[in-house]
Amino acid sequence: MTNQTAFIRQTFPVGPLQCNCTIIGDPVTRKAFVVDPGGDPELIMAKLRELDLQVVALIHTHAHLDHFLASGDIKKQTGAPIYLHEGDKFLWDNLEMQCRMFGVPYRPVPDPDYWLKDDEELPCCEGVAMHTPGHTPGSMCFWFEQPKLLIAGDTLFRRSIGRTDLWGGDYKAIERSIKQRLYTLDEEAVVVTGHGPDTTIGEEIRENSIIRG
Repeated sequence: MTNQTAFIRQTFPVGPLQCNCTIIGDPVTRKAFVVDPGGDPELIMAKLRELDLQVVALIHTHAHLDHFLASGDIKKQTGAPIYLHEGDKFLWDNLEMQCRMFGVPYRPVPDPDYWLKDDEELPCCEGVAMHTPGHTPGSMCFWFEQPKLLIAGDTLFRRSIGRTDLWGGDYKAIERSIKQRLYTLDEEAVVVTGHGPDTTIGEEIRENSIIRG
């Protein structure tokens, strides 16, 4: 767990494809949101109880199956609304097909409650949503300026980028998103990736062999 000046942050892998799920919480109000609850709902709920946080939203970087498989279970237990960019509705609606393709057991998930917009403020902790299409049409990143933290989903990885050969992927779009939106952020910012270890914006500008700054 990382306690930043502005909030509580805990990131941990969940689900069959080990997506990084992140809990962001306000240490004063105890309000929180969960980013990419991609599996293991019991683990996510245990972490929330341990941190004594009340979930106000379930927020998704995109709608590939491994980033929202537990969203229905968490919503049922917390009542928290589901947030997604509308550009990924077609992926959300085709969860069963995605599960079949990847050999993952299918469980229905309710429809999103709220469509995220570019540059929209998140429900707590002074985060801002950034529309960064490319990995999927509706891919989002979430930027927290004060602690210099970016939740990048599958747009940017340590020394790599999100694949663009799945439904709606677009290499030119992800290149624009990374160069014009992410690489213009503070180089000291920590990047929480969708899978694998954290990195920083500066490291990726200098050392990412696929898209350099």
